[in-house]
Amino acid sequence: MTPLIESLETLLVDLPTIRPHKLSVATMACQTMVIVRLRTSEGIEGLGEGTTIGGLSYGPESPESIKRNIDTYLAPLLVGQPADNLNALRARLDRHVRGNAIAKSALETALLDAQGKRLGLSVAELLGGARQDHLPVLWVLASGDTQQDIDEAFQMLDTQHHRDFKLKIGSRSVDEDVRHVAAIKEVLGERAGVRVDVNQAWSESAAVRGIAALQEAGIELIEQPIPAREYAGLVRLANRFQVPMLADEAVQDVRDGLDLINGGFSGAFALKIAKAGGPRTALELAQLAKTAGVGLYGGTLLEGTIGTTAALHAWATLPELAWGTEMFAPLLLTDDIVTEPLNYRDFGVELPRGPGLGISIDEDKLRHYART
Repeated sequence: MTPLIESLETLLVDLPTIRPHKLSVATMACQTMVIVRLRTSEGIEGLGEGTTIGGLSYGPESPESIKRNIDTYLAPLLVGQPADNLNALRARLDRHVRGNAIAKSALETALLDAQGKRLGLSVAELLGGARQDHLPVLWVLASGDTQQDIDEAFQMLDTQHHRDFKLKIGSRSVDEDVRHVAAIKEVLGERAGVRVDVNQAWSESAAVRGIAALQEAGIELIEQPIPAREYAGLVRLANRFQVPMLADEAVQDVRDGLDLINGGFSGAFALKIAKAGGPRTALELAQLAKTAGVGLYGGTLLEGTIGTTAALHAWATLPELAWGTEMFAPLLLTDDIVTEPLNYRDFGVELPRGPGLGISIDEDKLRHYART
């Protein structure tokens, strides 16, 4: 008998961060996640997560809108439908609901988790099979304080948690940002790789000046230095400098990727299941990039363990991630809502084993942190 989707529940969950996390668009002291609990007529539960950065600071979806739109518009399209045909369910959502990529990603994750549990397969196996079960993970230095970032980096190196670091810049002047980054790179030297994420904060002319100085300082990758929709400018920057450009907000899905590639972009793409609308559509972008010779990077919207694990299952199926991953976000939170946290070791993270995502909810923690 075909299993049906019986119910969909969403919860807002607020988890404090271990320190203020400073980006050009927001400073975060708490992360809000939308947790999806999908139940089928067989009694199987699928877990999903929709998370963004800083409310509406990062994009058009907020935690509150994600929850409201799932409850009001997306869930009614799924409840009562067969739970085992993900292609038909996704087509149904796309036919009736425009955009809402993060909400759709949370639902696709829950559907994959339920399907994996039903079949006794991991999400990675549903996506074609894992090529690796340990993925490299960098750490983001985003306190905004140079000495604090240096101390944090050495702590991560000494404990063998991370050996590549990304610095969040763009909230200060170009000169201040360059001094901050260069000082950290000089102290770390060859012991660690250092990258920067400008989060669209610079104009193209400011980016030319800033990137030239960062390249001279030995920075290995520049993420989204200018606004997302300035495709031609990003291509010009990629062709002007030896240090590669990483497109993030500029490449949401396959169409964006195709436009950049056709425009002559030669850098790398940051994959994110949330901005693509789900693990499977993120992998479609990865295949396009691979065909065009564009490097890949496994990115995050600072999801908790559920969303991070969904992304890890997707990234594990890829043959290569030239720039590794940044799936560190659960470590940025003071607590968790799962029974077994992810295992971070040897400068990376282990892919959870077991059917579906391979994780389960800690009901007490969920009740404690869920917003009422």
